[in-house]
Amino acid sequence: MSTVAKLPAPTQDQWEWQYSGACREADPDLFFHPEGERGAARRRRAEAAKAYCETCPVLDMCRERSMDAREPFGVWGGVSEDERHSMLVNRLQRAS
Repeated sequence: MSTVAKLPAPTQDQWEWQYSGACREADPDLFFHPEGERGAARRRRAEAAKAYCETCPVLDMCRERSMDAREPFGVWGGVSEDERHSMLVNRLQRAS
């Protein structure tokens, strides 16, 4: 689980980009799997969320913020939690 210490400061400058997110008009359930969702159903929902993200003007900012905060759940910036975990592991391996 991410810690509050890893989150950016709660200032308007740090979070204002979210007002431009395409997801503001979407059903949040598209981006977060319900408890017990597995297999093909989970992949289809995540792929639909990622397709929604493709049109987002703040895609890169969203992805980087979710990586910085080590967001443990949902699709952020077109990347699922499993993909973010792999990306973080790769970053850590490259840094060492």
